[in-house]
Amino acid sequence: MNVKINVSPISVNECWQGRRFKTAKYKVYEKALLLLLPAQIMPLPPFVIYFEFGLSNICSDWDNPIKPLQDILQKRYGFNDRDILEASVIKKKVSKGSEYFIVKIKSIIKN
Repeated sequence: MNVKINVSPISVNECWQGRRFKTAKYKVYEKALLLLLPAQIMPLPPFVIYFEFGLSNICSDWDNPIKPLQDILQKRYGFNDRDILEASVIKKKVSKGSEYFIVKIKSIIKN
């Protein structure tokens, strides 16, 4: 399928009115990831990002785990997600208790 529609896409921020609050589960997840994510030197922007999610329940939308993880990555590594120009997302079925994610961030700039 190849479709082009000349309509300006809207952002997630434009989809809801009012303030949204982090859930207790998200706060625990964020705290854990901020401790677990290793120190890394970020490449120069703009970026291409690769996500692989090993999920025991793959019935949810493919993009559901991206935004919370991406926000935590920004907080940990000090980059802005507006600098991500390309992305690849894969979700794989795994057994319960074997869930994981893999993230790779590379510079698009060729040296």
